Amino acid sequence: MNESRQNIVVSKSYAFSLKIIDLYKLLIDKKEYVMSKQILRSGTSIGANIHEAVSSESKRDFVHKLGIAVKESRETSYWLNLLKDSMFITIEKFSELIEDCDELTRILNSIILTTKERYFPNIHNS
Repeated sequence: MNESRQNIVVSKSYAFSLKIIDLYKLLIDKKEYVMSKQILRSGTSIGANIHEAVSSESKRDFVHKLGIAVKESRETSYWLNLLKDSMFITIEKFSELIEDCDELTRILNSIILTTKERYFPNIHNS
């Protein structure tokens, strides 16, 4: 992974994890226990998978782990929308978090695409 891009995605995913932990605490205070655990798991898993990718064994492993991070990001987006629509979080809180989540998804997709193009040019990228 490009060193400058690595720092961006690692630091952004870590900052996002901290925001998700704060959201979890807020939801627990509101006595919401099911969705709070789901979003805590998926939202912090993004950064965990990115960290695993950084020390991957191969480029294929790297792409695979970042792919898992993308899936976790999409799941987090689902939970954020559900929390907004069920009125557990405000539109303002939702907007802040979904913007960060979408940005992480875009960065990860870009890194995956670039890596596939660079290291696996003969494989159809879907």
